[in-house]
Amino acid sequence: MDYLILGFLTGLSLILAIGAQNIFVIEQGLKKQYIFLVCLICSISDLILIFLGIFLFQYLNNYFTPTVELIFNILLLIFLLHFIWGKIKTKVSETSFNVDIKTNNLSSILVKTLGFTFLNPHVYSDTVFFLGNFSKSLSQVDKYYFGAGAAISSFLFFFILGYLSKYFSKYLKSAKVWKRINYLIILFMSILALTVLIEIISV
Repeated sequence: MDYLILGFLTGLSLILAIGAQNIFVIEQGLKKQYIFLVCLICSISDLILIFLGIFLFQYLNNYFTPTVELIFNILLLIFLLHFIWGKIKTKVSETSFNVDIKTNNLSSILVKTLGFTFLNPHVYSDTVFFLGNFSKSLSQVDKYYFGAGAAISSFLFFFILGYLSKYFSKYLKSAKVWKRINYLIILFMSILALTVLIEIISV
């Protein structure tokens, strides 16, 4: 039970850092678009990566080379730039919080959710390699407890984040407010893209 709590607190400390994935979950919550599905995909993805790291750390660690990380960073940069450009082209009237219209189709949301989840190398460094390395000395049973705790923190975090955003969306009904939030999302994603670009150049 101690390792369940340890896994929960460790996983929560890693996931609390604001990144592109979290911003995307918040945006979908504010728009009331496929919130459950987005949160579920993010949570299950974390669960899979967490247990892969815990039980296959030593094997996977040999394959996550600087070259592989560079490739992921390049793909993430392309994905972020495409997302930012889409935001810039989006008209405010098409994305107003005033209605519950799903302005993106299901396939588009799935691609974006999976992209923000699996194209980010930091997702692997946190879930697979940090948690895997952290738990490598634990017994087999304790590893299950530790992984379950980390996975629970992920499920709670994403669903609370998504549905809390949905709750606050009722206070954000004007096009002017959405326009400002849209600009903030573009700004934040641009900063992330710049950070990734710096990482690529510094290799």
